[in-house]
Amino acid sequence: MSIDQQMEALGRGATEIVPREALAAKLEKSQKTGKPLQIKLGLDPTAPDIHLGHAVVLRKLRQFQDFGHNVTIVIGDFTAMIGDPTGRSETRKPLTSEKTRENAKTYAEQYNKILDPARTRIAFNSEWLGKLNLFDLIDLMSKTTVARLLERDDFSNRFNNGIPIHAHELMYPLCQAFDSVALNADVEIGGTDQRFNIMMGRDLQRERGSDDPQVALFMPILVGIDGVEKMSKSKGNGVGIDEPPLLMFEKLMSIGDSVMREYYELCTEVPLDEVKLLCDPNRTHPKIAKKHLAREIITIYHGESSADSADAEWERIHAQRELPEEIAEFTPSTDLFVDGKAKVVALIVAAGLAASLGEAKRLIQQGGVGIDGEKVKDPAALVEARNGLIFNCGRRKFARLVIAG
Repeated sequence: MSIDQQMEALGRGATEIVPREALAAKLEKSQKTGKPLQIKLGLDPTAPDIHLGHAVVLRKLRQFQDFGHNVTIVIGDFTAMIGDPTGRSETRKPLTSEKTRENAKTYAEQYNKILDPARTRIAFNSEWLGKLNLFDLIDLMSKTTVARLLERDDFSNRFNNGIPIHAHELMYPLCQAFDSVALNADVEIGGTDQRFNIMMGRDLQRERGSDDPQVALFMPILVGIDGVEKMSKSKGNGVGIDEPPLLMFEKLMSIGDSVMREYYELCTEVPLDEVKLLCDPNRTHPKIAKKHLAREIITIYHGESSADSADAEWERIHAQRELPEEIAEFTPSTDLFVDGKAKVVALIVAAGLAASLGEAKRLIQQGGVGIDGEKVKDPAALVEARNGLIFNCGRRKFARLVIAG
């Protein structure tokens, strides 16, 4: 591909490339010399399950690899002991080195679904940060000012609100910036929430004498399937790349029409002119567009046959109102039954369809619980014990009652 074509592909979905002309120059130089660029991604391995939000950045790394460049994933086992203050209103509890390496192993197993292992290096920043002595740290700190560090929204907000900022937290962006120096990175990629850290890496490379510091490429933060907050496992609005295809299909079919274009652009390779057609409700029905989106994403992570099966199963369950082919069974404790009957909320919890009696009650009040296809309206209702009763919460969760003995 020409440099212009590469720039167009690499710019897809990116919110900003700083500076854009420097990236084009680096790509051109690499093409002439045959020397691959060194692309960096820094991670704090605090949650080892990769979802589509994480994949936005990983897929951008894969594009660089497809153009012949090398990627280094920096696992912040050293910086994680400080704790990334990004988005925090209080000091983050540090992780142990053992925990970060355990998480990193899980991450690495999932990277291979997206990245080319032959062009991917996994590095731990304790390799170089752990060797710095006090003199080195003082020299590192001399490369910036307290005023510069307080430009971070996280720090400035806490400072203005009288919330403590511990001295070690100020070292986080500097330590992460030193990763770029140690690796001699040409490009660093990250989400827009990592802007301060990544730009600090560019500044520190320049302070250390580089006349060709790293280019910063920022990707947007993918909104979750709720269409409101950023995708996060803890918020329950994520789509994990290792989740079963049918679950992925169901989740993706639930997204709002307004975020479809974002998902297409950031999570698939569908050409943008085709995306425009798919996301125009006057030209493509939203259900068709979402099914196409779900199939595209599932094909990437599970293969086309899995996408076909998930599509067919979803259609059977939701469009034709049939039951799933596989339904988990549960056998509640006999203590729940009095005269052959049990409280419906207790059975919902026993079936694993709700985490607590309170949640079960709310689900019923919201009209989300059914037994053998009949909606349950009263949270205080009793259910007569009968083998084979099928409970459902919404259209995704089903469980079949099996009586002990």
